[in-house]
Amino acid sequence: QVQLVESGGGLVQTGGSLRLSCDISEWPSMTSVMAWFRQAPGREREFVAGITQRGDTTSYTDSVKGRFTISRDSAKNTVYLQMNSLVPEDTGVYYCAVRTIGPVYQLPDWWDDWGQGTQVTVSS
Repeated sequence: QVQLVESGGGLVQTGGSLRLSCDISEWPSMTSVMAWFRQAPGREREFVAGITQRGDTTSYTDSVKGRFTISRDSAKNTVYLQMNSLVPEDTGVYYCAVRTIGPVYQLPDWWDDWGQGTQVTVSS
């Protein structure tokens, strides 16, 4: 089973930035995909961004386009989520997920393994 560990969360003011990291024990395959999801209190887990293992394809939910950037460092087995221009609506627990075979789908049930999450809080 693949192990994922998120880090980089914290408290930030509106307009601030954070960079989340997800360390993965191993890429399941050359066709694997990874994603970031988030879950706010009382709400369902929602897709934020996804990326292929090769890094040649990325996707984002509409509310973060132009503000968030997903990237990966295959040599370090790490996927990042750079978050800029944060707003209170971005508050939640952020999870990374991996699936052995792509593509990137936004449904949480699609994904094979999950990390424990890291809290992001944006104050107004």
